[in-house]
This record gives sequence, structure tokens and C-alpha cells, in this order.
Amino acid sequence: MLVLGFVVFGAATAALFYMLQPETLRIAVGPSGSEDDQVVQVMSEAFEDESRTVRISPITTAGAVESLAFMGAGKADLAVGRSDLAMPTDAQTLAVLRKNFVVLWSPSGRPGKDSKKKAGGRIGEIADLVGHKVGIIGRTGANVALLQTILEGSGVQPDKVATAQFGTEEIEKLAQDTTLDAYLAVGPLDSKITAAAIAATSRSRGAPKFIPIDTSEAIALRHPRYEAEEIPGSVFNANPAWPEDKIDTISVNHLILARKELSETKAAAFYRQLFAVRDTITQRVAGAAHITKPDTEKEAEPSVHRGASAVINGTERTFLDKYSDYFWFALLLLSGVGSVAAWLRRYLNRDERNDNDSHRNRVLAVASDVRKARSEEELLAFQREVDAIIGETLTCYDDGAIEQEDMTAFGLVLELFDHAVAERRVALQSDSVDQARAPGPTLASRR
Repeated sequence: MLVLGFVVFGAATAALFYMLQPETLRIAVGPSGSEDDQVVQVMSEAFEDESRTVRISPITTAGAVESLAFMGAGKADLAVGRSDLAMPTDAQTLAVLRKNFVVLWSPSGRPGKDSKKKAGGRIGEIADLVGHKVGIIGRTGANVALLQTILEGSGVQPDKVATAQFGTEEIEKLAQDTTLDAYLAVGPLDSKITAAAIAATSRSRGAPKFIPIDTSEAIALRHPRYEAEEIPGSVFNANPAWPEDKIDTISVNHLILARKELSETKAAAFYRQLFAVRDTITQRVAGAAHITKPDTEKEAEPSVHRGASAVINGTERTFLDKYSDYFWFALLLLSGVGSVAAWLRRYLNRDERNDNDSHRNRVLAVASDVRKARSEEELLAFQREVDAIIGETLTCYDDGAIEQEDMTAFGLVLELFDHAVAERRVALQSDSVDQARAPGPTLASRR
């Protein structure tokens, strides 16, 4: 029993140790060296230092498209990607890594050659882009598709507008390209890339003329992965003010995604830990300041994972909430098994119970015979018989063949037998005394 106890204790300890080990989630992010990659790398270190429940293991990819493909193929548990990219059908949002705003502007005039052009340029709205060329910052095809969506939503055929893409490291090349009539950047409002592009084009082509997306709300209604937003005045420059006043635009979220099959417990643990260490991450990577919770109050694509939603809405279930039904089922099952086992034991021991009934009846019969005993020797014989019956009954009780209530009934019969023996013994002793006191025959009668 001692060895068995140690084995059970050891198994329980090992199981508890295994259950308390931090869960490691693989997160795909790319490209290497990008702001997303830097945020995730610092996030991984922060989780390693402070999390006791969940940790993350970064997987570097060529970009967001490959990251989403990794998650869809099961090679990663999480992925970082834009909400307007093609993604697995079961992808869901855990957190918003940042909100990217679409910024469209045109040069007001070209210093030197076109310096006589009036301020404000010739492109003031989306419709004016017809027949012109737009320089798009970023090599991803998602930005091209985004511009096409804006053009279609504004009533402009996309094939009427030419485009050219430039890498984020080609800002000066973009600014010097005189074939471009407008520019598009997608990023946070405090993006250094967007700010550098606006400043560079203003130096080479004149002050920027920001182009509003007047149909932003209609575009957001038709395409749930986009949102209607406003760019505040003076956000890119204070003097002169760029832009002079707020302008309408659309935004697209950069998300931390997970597959729907990721357990609610793991998703909730990741979400809680992410916002617990967000300030720590922000101290090392400024871009982490844009991490926000997803909006659970409106329909969005992709939808919010149930684990993150439970934490946000305060509806996260406790351990008992999750498994109470299983506990009750287990109790009912154990109760049923116990009842079946008890019935089976009684069924298998039915012969011994029948013997016990016979023994009890025999004791009753012996109690009746005791009252007719004529000598002490007969009483002793009856007691020896009952002693043997008691021995057999106790053996059956130890084997579990006889229940406690059967023993109680048997005890009452034994008391009856004991009383009968005691009364008969007293009666026999009284008869012996009377016979001893009786007078013997006289001498005359003997003669």
C-alpha cells in the first residue's frame, strides 16, 4: 500500500508539472528585419521573462502572405498579416497589431520646369486620377489591390489609372520620378516611411495636395475588411499644415491571427499576456504602441476569436464553468457503476445469502428446542451448533455476501437464543434443587 501510494503521488505530481508547463505557440511573421518582425521578436522575449502560462516561438517568413500560408498549413499557430489579404477560411483575430491608413497625395508643382503651375496641382480628387500614374510605396500586391478597390468605389475604372511600385527603401527614387502624378502610402499615421515620402516629394515636386476618399463609408460597407477613417489636420507637418484640414480615407488593420481551432484557453492566455507586456515591448519597439484590442461589438472580417472575445467582454469561463458538466456526468456514471456493482455482488452472493437465511431460521428452531432441553448436556450441544452457525455467518459477512441489515436481524435471533438458553438453564437448575430437597423413603415403607 505504501509503494502504491508513492506511485500514485508521483504520477499526480508529474501530471501537475506537465499541466503547469507554459504553452508554446508558433507565430509566423515576416519579412526579416521588418517592424512586424521586430515587434514579435521583442514580444517573444517579454513572454519568456514574464509569462508562466504561454510563450511564443517566432517563425520568420518572406512576408505576410507566406505567414498566413504557414498558419493555414498548420506549420504555425499564429500569424501576422493584413486583414485584406487572402487567408485561411477559419482565420480569426486575436489582436490588432496596428491600423494602417491610406494616404493619397499629389504634388502641387515641379520646381523649375513646372514652377509656374498654381498651388494645389491638377489632381484634387479620385476622379482626377484617370489617365495619370500613381506611385505606390511597398512591393506587396495588397497595396495595388487596395488602390483598385478605392478607384472602383469612387466610380473610376482601375485600368484607366497606371501604377508603379517602389520599395520602402526607394523613397528618393520615388520623389525624383517625374512620370508620377500622385502617390499612395499605407501605414500608421506616425509612420516614418509615409512622413519621409511626403517630405521627399515636397522637396522635389512641391507641397503635397492630399486627395480625400469621399466614398470611404460606402467602400467600408461593401468591403468589411476596410474601415472608414479620417486623417487629422497637421498630422504630417505643423507648419505648413499637412494636411490643412481633416480628410476622409479608409484603413486596413494589421492583425495577429489564429485559426478557429486554437483552444479558447490558449487564445485567452495569449491575449492577456500580450496586453500585460505591451508597455514593456513599447519601450524597446515604438511600433508596439499601436497594439489594440479588436472590436467585438460590430461585424468584422475576420471575426474575433472566442478566446480573446471572452477576455474582452468579461465572459471568460472558469475551470468549473468549463468542466462542471463533465464532473456531474462522472459522478452520475460512478454512482451508476457503484449501483451495478452492488447488484452484481448481491447476485453472485445469492447462495451465501440463502445460506444465511437458513442459518437464521435454524437458530430460531434451536431456540425453540432449547426450551425443551432436559439436561445441561443438551444445552451445550445446542450452543455448539449455534457457535458453528455464527462462525459461518461472520465469514460470509467478511466476504461481503451479507449486508449490515442482515447482520442486525441475525443479532436479534442470537439474543432470542441466548435468552432461551439462560431461561432453560435456570429452569434445569431449579428442578435439580427441588429433587435434592425431596424427602427419602421411611424405614417402615422400606420394610
